[in-house]
Amino acid sequence: MMQPYFRTLVGAVALTILVPLGADGQTTPWGDPDLQGTYTNKTITPLERPDTLGDKEFLTAEEVASEEQSRLDRNLELLLAPPQRTQAGGNVGGYNNFWLDGGTRPTGRTSLISDPPNGRMPARTGSAASRKTAHDASFPVDGPFDSWEDLELNDRCLVWSAGPPMLPSAYNNNFIIMQTPGQVVIYIEMIHDFRVIPLDGGDHISTGIRQWHGDPRGHWDGDTLVVETKNVRKTEASAAAVGGDPVLLRVANGSDGDTITVTERFTRMDENTVHYEFTIDDPTHWTSAWTGEFPFVALPSDEMLYEYACHEGNYSMTNILKGERERELAKASTSQP
Repeated sequence: MMQPYFRTLVGAVALTILVPLGADGQTTPWGDPDLQGTYTNKTITPLERPDTLGDKEFLTAEEVASEEQSRLDRNLELLLAPPQRTQAGGNVGGYNNFWLDGGTRPTGRTSLISDPPNGRMPARTGSAASRKTAHDASFPVDGPFDSWEDLELNDRCLVWSAGPPMLPSAYNNNFIIMQTPGQVVIYIEMIHDFRVIPLDGGDHISTGIRQWHGDPRGHWDGDTLVVETKNVRKTEASAAAVGGDPVLLRVANGSDGDTITVTERFTRMDENTVHYEFTIDDPTHWTSAWTGEFPFVALPSDEMLYEYACHEGNYSMTNILKGERERELAKASTSQP
């Protein structure tokens, strides 16, 4: 069972924070703090705090156990449930529960967002709200789908973005951290992406050069790896419910300026846990900067990362277009005299 990252006192909201290993903990042969390992960041804690929880920031130990048991019970119920036909015209979803792997345990917080204190993303600026409206109008979820070009690149399994920030998704939440004396490399299971982070103290590249994962620059702040990323290539943000981008960042949010900075902090807390924190600052998109945090937990030795073969198995694209053709035929038949 995954170790709880946050442990709350029984019946109280006091929080016990794990202490970093420090200089006497794990280090690389060249003396840097050792973050290397194979991890997962899956959790059932939502990005934003549900409105029903108000100002409640942490769960009690009993609530953590209860939420985990509820998810385990739900998974078992869905696994044993007999097959049933989905009602036409309803929310057919993308997958049944068998294919999803978002974990079963909450972090102990009521949201991944730790700042603002309400656990929710700050309001969008007026220009950002207009960009989102234009995006949603360009890719309406109910079509029409005349061709594959009416669906987003994410829906077509052609491109994705698994960071920064490195948020949990519905599946493919595993990754490997590797280190050399001058770089940290993160291999991400989702769309088999790599992030190569130099530690040479160099400046960011010209703002005119955008990169898919941006231009990261890392340095050590004591036992913490701090990564600042700029120059992230502009890309669309999928509204897909599974694996989509709930932050609608992946940046520059439809604007031309290089306005986004993502700052990440990686700190090894014990041999099985790396604390991950991110802060997003983009004054053209959010009315204030905001921060989130959650644990990366070491995978058991018998678990591994798998090939990401989304496009090769993307039957949903065929089915969506077939469904649109059937809808056109039905509409045509009802309009005949």
